[in-house]
Amino acid sequence: MAQLVVPSVGESIQEVQISNWLKKEGDWVQAGEEVVELETEKATVQVPSPVAGVLTKILKPKEQFATVGEAIAEIDPSAKPAASATPAPAAPSSATGSQASKPAATGHVMPAAQKMMEEKGLRPDQVIGSGPGGRVLKEDVQRTVPAAPVASTPAQGTLVASAPSSKQTLESPAALPVAASGQRAEEVKPMSMIRRTIAQRLVQAQHQAALLTTFNEVDMQPVMQLRNKYRDAFQEKHGVKLGFMSFFAKAACEALRRFPAVNAEIRGNNIVYRNYADIGIAIGGGKGLVVPVLRNVELMSFASIERTIGEFAKKAMENKLMPEDLEGGTFTISNGGIYGSLLSTPIVNPPQSAILGLHSIQDRPVAVQGEVVVRPMMYLALTYDHRIIDGREAVTFLRTIKEVIEDPTRLFLEV
Repeated sequence: MAQLVVPSVGESIQEVQISNWLKKEGDWVQAGEEVVELETEKATVQVPSPVAGVLTKILKPKEQFATVGEAIAEIDPSAKPAASATPAPAAPSSATGSQASKPAATGHVMPAAQKMMEEKGLRPDQVIGSGPGGRVLKEDVQRTVPAAPVASTPAQGTLVASAPSSKQTLESPAALPVAASGQRAEEVKPMSMIRRTIAQRLVQAQHQAALLTTFNEVDMQPVMQLRNKYRDAFQEKHGVKLGFMSFFAKAACEALRRFPAVNAEIRGNNIVYRNYADIGIAIGGGKGLVVPVLRNVELMSFASIERTIGEFAKKAMENKLMPEDLEGGTFTISNGGIYGSLLSTPIVNPPQSAILGLHSIQDRPVAVQGEVVVRPMMYLALTYDHRIIDGREAVTFLRTIKEVIEDPTRLFLEV
């Protein structure tokens, strides 16, 4: 009997949480095939089977914790795959002729597809796999959703790529607690590893740093006009859309160059200054808000910034970010505007010394050359550690961001 054990998942990480079992007891698994997702304090990793065989016993169910080296499942390599492991296709339903209602020999369901199937309430026999060997891909589930029967489930809202939660589906009224029954139920669930880490780091920032926030507002019209002018040419040349984040990342690089204390950190009684900008971009993913880091943004092109952010967003939604993707940032940008936030005071991610908060763009009346005009305005917030950054530096840093965004032609745009 072979054992599936928790592998080493990073320096100093000794405990993990079972995020999701990709196989169930009795399933046949191939050697090297992913069996379980483990959540660490930094990222989610998938663990493959060491041998081919039947998963006979799951020792640690979903949401329980395990330590590195601990056995979490047993696999019998001497067992043979059951004859029913590959179901024969059944006749199409007479109720509908859609592809989504035909049972399918789906083969292996990829983790992202399995997650979406669970969210949408789909059964494996409702999805036809188009991947190699009949593997069910995320795209197969997306194609199936519009045609899948939803007799007792109300219409669901559209999920955006940066959604803060991986489970935002609406339950049917029958499945929700009935207030009229007088029951006052509670559900106790363990805090996820990532959420525990976020909580610890935010409390650490509040206790150890002298945090202060300064605000400004920026007229987004110049950037919006520039985007509209070069959008098609930019996408045609680089194969990626031109977004706002690349403008703010480049503006931050210029401001960090002028005010190096904002890009520094305190180590004991020393201040460590950097001549590079590794900027963390806050992204909503499957396990909540994560902050992958763009390395040497001062050397990156607009296209490279947009492409890398897109890759990180995809990995975040599929819970495939690695610990090294999240480590070592020197400054952070968080865009609460995509969720509708008008104004906020973001919290610094230690040991960093500052974080830039972006917010919703709203048309507001402003005075321009003595006349009142309506412009698309955004509030900016810079939270900083007052132990290392003076108020004058923070205010001027934020004003530099404003000046660059309101005159973006000074930035070199590759189109």
